[in-house]
Amino acid sequence: MIDLLSVNDLYVGYYEDINILQGLSLEAEKEQITAVLGPNGVGKSTLLKTIAGFLEPNSGQIKFKDVPIDGIKPYRAITRGIVYLPQQLTLFQRMSVRENLQLGGWTIRRDKETIDERIEENFERFPILREKQKQSCGNLSGGQQRMVDLGRALMSDPEMILVDEPTAGLAPNLSQQMYGMLTGLKEDGITILLVDQNIRKAIEVSDYIYAVELGKNKTQGAREEFSDVKEVIKDWL
Repeated sequence: MIDLLSVNDLYVGYYEDINILQGLSLEAEKEQITAVLGPNGVGKSTLLKTIAGFLEPNSGQIKFKDVPIDGIKPYRAITRGIVYLPQQLTLFQRMSVRENLQLGGWTIRRDKETIDERIEENFERFPILREKQKQSCGNLSGGQQRMVDLGRALMSDPEMILVDEPTAGLAPNLSQQMYGMLTGLKEDGITILLVDQNIRKAIEVSDYIYAVELGKNKTQGAREEFSDVKEVIKDWL
C-alpha cells in the first residue's frame, strides 16, 4: 500500500515553549482508515489541527503525497485534498442544508455545474438530505446535522478526511450509522485519519491503529493486534 500521509517527529504546542505533541510519528495508507487512540489530553485533536494547517509545528515534518505540508494554510490544505472535520458541528444553523453544502464548494465556487453535481452526489449518499434540503440546519436532528457536516466536507472532493470524534453527542444507533458512513467513504477511495474516544468501534472500523500517550507514540499495529480492548486501555484508566 502507498502512504498518503506521513508525520515524522512532530512537536506542536499552543505556546512555543510548551509542546503537546512531543515527537509523534505516524503514517496513513491510501484508501485506509487509520485511527489515533488515547486518553483525553494526549494531543489527538492537536495532531489533526496541525495536519489541517490550523497549528504550525515547532519542529518535525508532515508530508502529503510525499510533499512537505507542515505550516500549510488551512485553505491550501483543502486545495491539496485534505479536509478537517472537527468534533463540534460548524454548520450555519440558520442557513438551509443546500446552502451549507454549497459553502463546502467554496474553492470551486465559480464552477456552478460541478457544485451542483457534488450536491447531487451528497443527496445520493444521504437521501434524507434531499428531503430536507430547503430546511434550516438548526431544525435538523443531531444525526442529520452530522450528515450535512460530512457532506459539506465532501464538496471539495478530498483525498483525505481528518475526522475528530465523529459520534460525539450522538445516540448509539446514530453512532453506528456514522461509522457505516466512514466505512463507505473508504470504499469510495477516500483515506481517513480518525481520532475517537469510542475505542471499540474505532478499532472495529480501522485498518491500522496508533495508540498515543502524552503526545508520544505508545504502540501501533493492524486492527487484529488490538483485538483485546481491555488490554489496550488498561494504562489509560
